[in-house]
Amino acid sequence: MTPGQGSTVDGVLRRSARRTPARVAVEYGERSWTYEELDDAVSRAASVLLGEGLSRGDRVGAYGHNSDAYLIAFLACARAGLVHVPVNQNLTGDDLAYLLDQSGSALVLADPDLMDRLPSDVRTLPLRDAERSLLARLDATAPYDGPESRSEDLVQLLYTSGTTALPKGAMMTHRALVHEYLSAITACDLSAGDRPVHSLPLYHSAQMHVFLLPYLAVGATNVILDAPDGDRVFDLIEQGRADSLFAPPTVWIGLSNRPDFDTRDLSGLRKAYYGASIMPVPVLERLRERLPKLGFYNCFGQSEIGPLATVLAPDEHKGRMDSCGRTVLFVDARVVDEDGKDVPDGTPGEIVYRSPQLCEGYWDKPEETEAAFRDGWFRSGDLAVRDAHGYFTIVDRVKDVINSGGVLVASRQVEDALYAHDAVAEVAVIGLPDERWVEAVTAVVVPRGEVTEAELLTHAREKLSHFKAPKRVLFVDELPRNASGKILKRELRDRFAG
Repeated sequence: MTPGQGSTVDGVLRRSARRTPARVAVEYGERSWTYEELDDAVSRAASVLLGEGLSRGDRVGAYGHNSDAYLIAFLACARAGLVHVPVNQNLTGDDLAYLLDQSGSALVLADPDLMDRLPSDVRTLPLRDAERSLLARLDATAPYDGPESRSEDLVQLLYTSGTTALPKGAMMTHRALVHEYLSAITACDLSAGDRPVHSLPLYHSAQMHVFLLPYLAVGATNVILDAPDGDRVFDLIEQGRADSLFAPPTVWIGLSNRPDFDTRDLSGLRKAYYGASIMPVPVLERLRERLPKLGFYNCFGQSEIGPLATVLAPDEHKGRMDSCGRTVLFVDARVVDEDGKDVPDGTPGEIVYRSPQLCEGYWDKPEETEAAFRDGWFRSGDLAVRDAHGYFTIVDRVKDVINSGGVLVASRQVEDALYAHDAVAEVAVIGLPDERWVEAVTAVVVPRGEVTEAELLTHAREKLSHFKAPKRVLFVDELPRNASGKILKRELRDRFAG
């Protein structure tokens, strides 16, 4: 394929700019960008980056908060033929140094307030709010007019969440992400008339690649927030400036627990997307009861597939509230046993994928790449059940299944049972070493109000078979999470295993 013939990430924006140049593309704080202005800013930012001595294929770390500058920098990397490396802005110390070193980042784009966290030997360029920042240099820089990227070129290293091991950089091509954008548009019913608000971290693949970039592809007006601030989100909904919102279950739980959740006028919210971790069924039921006209979409996947793999649409929730839906447009999935053979519908097994959305492997990790792919199928590490109609239900992470007395217990069912108790704000169920049971089913609970261990054990035993019920309940003030809101059960096991 010759350069320019394939579809690219920055080409998605360029087409929208030609189609609707005067429409507002992005609002952030006091700034707004039309599609034409945004596309021009991306071309100028690409020139700034290449003017820093970078060459096509170089990796560029991105260590910043949500902003219009962060988005422009990503698209500028794509246009300049650079490989964008999004970095969790909460990382510090060895964790931060590991990602920058493992990716071989030649330059790090960072917000000024984060600069002092970076290793001293790293080349940096401020993203914004500084005299020589990327954003400040756009007006004085000519637009990039060099060769276009090819669809098979790498455009991003999406580092896995690292819930079970060190993060790995999933190598994403333009081709993979553009396929994923089309899958997201069709499965999530995204349209130019929607008014989406983007409040989750843009370095995370879900907010960037399932919502912001696909919404730019269809020509919507996008509001970017620094963080999922409930006051700001509710204000935008009441003002008619937002009718579409994505948030992980932890944020939806927080919004539903707000004192003003029942009094604010949220009728303008039309589309609610949840994902990144399993939504407790009792929480979803409470949300649907409060907002009966709101359409809920369950979006499931993982970094290595761009990240969207399955969606449960609003009209599909009845009777399958715990399902993550059916595969999206460009994804094929199977449920297999340890030998990679299909298991019958209704039988738990590992879900595996085949798709043009998939990564090319893990950056500089050939052994991990070989282990993740078998006969062209990617091994997800998720334990799932498929029904006869093609709907998938995620039972657990394979590594989080608990072996209690020789019987395998999926933590999700235990967690749903405990969420049904009014005094449980959040819960994570893990297996802890036990002389009798091998692993004892243990519930780690963030309580809401007064409750005892005995009360919760009794409640669980009334709802679950005896071998699934927790043997212990531990109380904590909060659960450890990664940037996407996933509970870090590995940290809980390490903390309480002694």
